[in-house]
Amino acid sequence: MILAPTSTALLRRLAVTALIFLSPAYGHDLPLEQLNLREGFEISVWAEVVNPRQLAISPGNVIFAGSRRAGNVYALIDRDGDQFAETEIIIDSGLTQPTGVTYHDGDLYVGAINRLLVYRNIDTSLDAPPAPETIYDDLPKDRHHGWKFIDFGPDGQLYFNVGAPCNICLKDDERYASIMRLDPSEPEPEVYAYGVRNTVGFTWHPESGELWFTDNGRDHLGDELPPCELNVAARAGLHFGYPFVHGQDISDPKFGDGQSAQKYVPPVLDLGAHVAPLGLTFYQGHMLPDEFHGQLLIAEHGSWNRSTKAGHIGYRITLARDNDAGNMIYETLIDGWLEGNVSWGRPVDLLELDDGSLLISDDTGNVIYRLTYSGQP
Repeated sequence: MILAPTSTALLRRLAVTALIFLSPAYGHDLPLEQLNLREGFEISVWAEVVNPRQLAISPGNVIFAGSRRAGNVYALIDRDGDQFAETEIIIDSGLTQPTGVTYHDGDLYVGAINRLLVYRNIDTSLDAPPAPETIYDDLPKDRHHGWKFIDFGPDGQLYFNVGAPCNICLKDDERYASIMRLDPSEPEPEVYAYGVRNTVGFTWHPESGELWFTDNGRDHLGDELPPCELNVAARAGLHFGYPFVHGQDISDPKFGDGQSAQKYVPPVLDLGAHVAPLGLTFYQGHMLPDEFHGQLLIAEHGSWNRSTKAGHIGYRITLARDNDAGNMIYETLIDGWLEGNVSWGRPVDLLELDDGSLLISDDTGNVIYRLTYSGQP
């Protein structure tokens, strides 16, 4: 059911419908049987929605989703408890790539390209969504890597990314290629982490409080270089290498000096080249097997420019975890969204529900999946 309380909402819905017909698949058309799952796991379509990106949840179990191509912010509700969100509300439309969403103290925060917005008291105004308040609107307007991922940290500040406005470049404006933060009540942003080419996913370790984030590696160094990255910012002010060095010690052919790797914080884990890691979460629930508790799950969007995608990693959900020797290992949890050289799905973000199941947004399949575990083959 689509709620359209005003004529404006109807126009928004018509625009969404047009996008649906331009999309390659939608919900029930997706070949979920092609996904490779571990024994006891099941995946289903939880919601059908155009181009979902970052996900957030309210205490009332309303799921919010940003979008990039659609320009919409959605609220999705499973009112009858059948594990399918039959109610979709368009909170706002016509925004410039409002990919980032997070919920905090009753309000919905949204990150568009150059603006951070808040929709006050969203829980009590879903049927007539409020106009947004602008928290800050003086961010770079570049669309290249300009889309946002946003979230509140343990310090109560709002964190967001400002990607490099290019494949590889060095700008005088220190906001580019960074993770920033601000206090919404006194919005004066500051750079928290430097040298971050394009993160579209970060989270905080549930015990240490450290910021963990993915970073997408540069293009046009070949199919196998450089790796994408998983990084940890133990404190503010650290530099993670871009554009000088990639991965552990790969000097950039244009900006690297061959001696600079030791100046920067290396990744805790090199991911595959061009896997495009986005959202990530430390699993805290108890539905999945015990071995998953406290471990890190990553959504890999997959390459847009690799010479051939067939046989390529990416287009999957991965698990980064510590083994018995104390080393971090990296393995596939779900794949199968890539069929030959064509992808029918591209995972974006992960969100844990109260029951321990996981929602996974897919901006190409135009759905949000629900991953469960029964322990039964």
